[in-house]
Amino acid sequence: MSYDRAITVFSPDGHLFQVEYALEAVRKGTTAVGIRGKDCVVLAVERRSAMKLQDTRTVRKIASIDDHIAVAFAGLTADARVLVNKARVESQSHRLTVEDAPTVEYMTRFIAATKQTYTQSNGRRPFGVSALIVGFDPDGTPRLFQTEPSGNYSAWKANAIGGPRAKTCREYLEKNFTDEAVETQEKALLLAVKALLEVAQSGSKNIEVSVMRKDTTLKVLSSEEIEAVVAQVEAEKESDTAEAATASASS
Repeated sequence: MSYDRAITVFSPDGHLFQVEYALEAVRKGTTAVGIRGKDCVVLAVERRSAMKLQDTRTVRKIASIDDHIAVAFAGLTADARVLVNKARVESQSHRLTVEDAPTVEYMTRFIAATKQTYTQSNGRRPFGVSALIVGFDPDGTPRLFQTEPSGNYSAWKANAIGGPRAKTCREYLEKNFTDEAVETQEKALLLAVKALLEVAQSGSKNIEVSVMRKDTTLKVLSSEEIEAVVAQVEAEKESDTAEAATASASS
């Protein structure tokens, strides 16, 4: 039997190869970073270089699911579009049925359950997408979740997914994330951009950043705003380098 072609059959060592292939599609994608601040949530993603005649407005890695929930994804864009559309329909159905907005965890469970269903159904394949889902619960609590192609999900304070060097971003966040580092929107935004610049190849040109606050919809930063943040990051690096050089010379 060819275990790597049979989606509903485990290999002798307990693996589902089709799910692992989906994870490989995520690793070949671009990196996405999510940070849960004190009163905001930030998503920052790396985009591939657009062709000269391509309209970059049509290349989006961050999408709104509802007024208070957004998602950034890494992996196959076409798969992500299908998941986002399913999630939007479910969110509106929840509002009509319950007459209340869904929580962030509810929408995360729905997306994770949809992914898991596609790991055990003949004639289908797993979604080649990992997602960072952010938003605010009705009590104003910011939330950040990650979902994987297997259907697993977990809550985070900050995380990075996708791309061959997502681990580098994650290690940077583990080293630099503190409650003080995300105390304000400006600090959380700065930390997200710093983490993404650890792997981004073209600086601000191929970066997309969005911010959401309580009782506001998702705000996509303009190119000028992103460039201003990147310039601030570079200025801080130059200052740190100069201080290190001075300290080394004095010692």
